Amino acid sequence: MHILMIAPEPFFEPRGTPFSEYHRLRALSSMGHTVDFVTYPFGVDRDIPGVRIIRTIKPPFLSRVRIGPSWAKVPLDFFLSLTSLRVALSGRYDAVHSHEEGGAIGIVLAWLLGVPHLYDMHSSLPQQIANFGFEKSRWLAKAFDWLERLMIRRSQVVIVICPQLQDVVREIDKDVPMVLIENAMGSGDAPTPGTGAAVRAELQLAPGTPMVLYTGTFEHYQGLDLLFDAMPIVIAARPDVRFVLMGGEPQQVETARARVAAAGIAASVLFTGQRPAGDVPAYLDAADVLVSPRSTGTNTPLKLYQYLRSGRPIVATRLLTHTQVLDDETSILTEATPADYARGIVDAVSDPARARAIGARAKAMADVKYSEAAYLAKTRDAMTRLSGSTV
Repeated sequence: MHILMIAPEPFFEPRGTPFSEYHRLRALSSMGHTVDFVTYPFGVDRDIPGVRIIRTIKPPFLSRVRIGPSWAKVPLDFFLSLTSLRVALSGRYDAVHSHEEGGAIGIVLAWLLGVPHLYDMHSSLPQQIANFGFEKSRWLAKAFDWLERLMIRRSQVVIVICPQLQDVVREIDKDVPMVLIENAMGSGDAPTPGTGAAVRAELQLAPGTPMVLYTGTFEHYQGLDLLFDAMPIVIAARPDVRFVLMGGEPQQVETARARVAAAGIAASVLFTGQRPAGDVPAYLDAADVLVSPRSTGTNTPLKLYQYLRSGRPIVATRLLTHTQVLDDETSILTEATPADYARGIVDAVSDPARARAIGARAKAMADVKYSEAAYLAKTRDAMTRLSGSTV
């Protein structure tokens, strides 16, 4: 098929949805589909066979867009709508494939073109409002709820990235064809054994020093407050532990540095800042324990799939955001309290044999359930359903 794809994100940037979009495009390309990909004016072009990247004009005074809902997205989505309309009317397409709130544009264009629409649902829009601090704006939450219902009901196929979103879709429309495609490919590569030695040398960590690693953004929904509150408890029990945090905007990192300094644990916490996605596997290889401290939300963290492939033990909170993928056989799950989360980290460091066994089971699961072959099979299923649907 020749597909018009609409993505209201900067592409490419090393973060959640753009990673997912990149691997969607690669999968469609490998299946012989061609895609005209309309996206924001920000990001780095990626060369994918059969994919043409079309960028909107840049609104004045905007040089970037942060993760999640923001007022900067209003002018960006306005220009995305105009560009998508121009592209739609200038070509012949077999389907429209839209991501996130781009589905609002996609359902209109699919109707105009008389072709089926696929809604790629990476999150629940009303939940985004709550996760990013807009929960007091009731009218905005209601507007996003109405929009989400409209996009699902007007789509011929819906892709969801975690089981909880399946429940959201079924509550809105129990009959819409739906395919669960976890973001396993978008999470990054597994580590190559031995590559972590250079990372440890760079961080000045001795071979026997326990390294606890966090990777990802420093946004509120990631649960870093829980991790920071747990750190002093861990260090009191195991003074030899070193926490390494990869990611974060410069100002967020400086705020975090001040926080650990005030807690008197600055010597035990290392910040790398943002690093290229290609550096992450070596850091995973260097680590002894991986942490995902989310205490809110229901979407599965993208990094979790890369964590699983690393074979390292994962310490995560016993919440739906994690338990859709993890269990007590493949991770160390704790309550979302500083004391219990600290206990999980100390247990992982202090019982390396158990930690290795948990990591090995996690990797074995990922190699089967979240493999590239499984990802491509699910993508093929979604496109088969789309091509066979009627408008």
